[in-house]
Amino acid sequence: MKSMEEMIQAAQQAAETIQKQMTETQARLDSLEVEGVSGGGLVRIRCSAKGRVIGVAIDDSLLQLSEKPILEDLVAAAYNDARVKADQVAGDEMAKAQQGMGLPPGFKLPF
Repeated sequence: MKSMEEMIQAAQQAAETIQKQMTETQARLDSLEVEGVSGGGLVRIRCSAKGRVIGVAIDDSLLQLSEKPILEDLVAAAYNDARVKADQVAGDEMAKAQQGMGLPPGFKLPF
């Protein structure tokens, strides 16, 4: 039987391992890209899985002053589309990381 000190040390090591894996997963999320699209592809926004906007592409046909309100709506819609996709990718990556740590699905870590 392990002593209390050995059990505490093992728990601390496990916590450090989990923290390291979570930090690595968070860093990986910023390198994974998703693309949000609106207006049938007239507006595209690329984001990291953490939600950082990487790029915006706007079709030339929307670059008219009379199209400004539509363009603004399409940019917001494309960002929201990208955000939903980023959240899905982030959730999938976190689930993979938790499985690799032997944690039950849906377990919430305080990070």
